[in-house]
Amino acid sequence: MGFHTFDPDQADRLEDVSRYRWCSNEELFTYLAPSPDDEVADLGSGTGFYTDFVADHVETVYAVDVQAEMHERYAENGIPNNVETVTTPIDELPLDDDALDSAFTTMTYHEFSGPAAIAEIGRVLRPGGRLVVIDWAREGYGTDGPPLESRHDLGHAIAALSEGGFVVDRAESRTETFVCVARNESDRR
Repeated sequence: MGFHTFDPDQADRLEDVSRYRWCSNEELFTYLAPSPDDEVADLGSGTGFYTDFVADHVETVYAVDVQAEMHERYAENGIPNNVETVTTPIDELPLDDDALDSAFTTMTYHEFSGPAAIAEIGRVLRPGGRLVVIDWAREGYGTDGPPLESRHDLGHAIAALSEGGFVVDRAESRTETFVCVARNESDRR
């Protein structure tokens, strides 16, 4: 796959409510199952479309995106007080070991899916912490989201997460997307 990012000039598309047909707030919340005192990361947060909803239900959300332009756009819309923007690649998270109770990525896994990023997520996610991946499926039609050649299939996500020390609790292919919910069981100590 290679490194890929979303064009910041198209950021309006990231705020289109039609995105809910691929992942609703309620669906994400169900998979994430956060507690009010949780520390959570939105990996590939973009303009904060899903970040804001999760922020209403947890202590802190780290909105992680590699593009400063996305955080600038998010700031224009208003960032909740309990959201901290972090501009960095996923494989270089400036968070302490075990800092997070959970993390999620909606439609951005294909942008950072390498072993270094998965290892870094494992480092910052506490043992037993949950990772929710909802992304574009390689088997999709390709009319929405990135080109098919930029996507992964569910099998890739399962294998990559398993190799990275995660236990996959749920894996589901859908028409244009897939869902993978995993627990951090990496033994890095």
